[in-house]
Amino acid sequence: MNSTRAKDIPSSTHAQDVPSLTGAAACCAVGNAVLHTLLVPDHLEEKFYIGFLFAVGSAVMLAVAAGLVFMKRPAAAWLAGALVSLGMIVGFALSRTVGLPYGYHEDGWEAPYGPLSLLVEGLFVLLFLVRLGTRNGIPHAQ
Repeated sequence: MNSTRAKDIPSSTHAQDVPSLTGAAACCAVGNAVLHTLLVPDHLEEKFYIGFLFAVGSAVMLAVAAGLVFMKRPAAAWLAGALVSLGMIVGFALSRTVGLPYGYHEDGWEAPYGPLSLLVEGLFVLLFLVRLGTRNGIPHAQ
């Protein structure tokens, strides 16, 4: 008889159990924090509230990275990181198209900071979606 026993089933088959997924997300969070921290001084002078938002976003993303690494169940860290990353992506896009409140408008990509920020933010959101998808029963490649 060909029956599957519990000992034959891998104990960890979901992406949320894969340390590399969490590690990659933590690296993205740290990268996001570093990139935005580097921009805080200039933006505090140019438009205070933008610099303040960069500083707050950086602090939150450092907390997210710590939460991903040290929390036993880091769902809150994943969600916070995804929301902050999405907010930063939207803020980036708006600041270069219609502008932000109080006349804040950027003309370029601020290379290398803009593209690198979009990369780590987008990757964090992608990793969050992969984790979320595997938690909801969507199969993944083994």
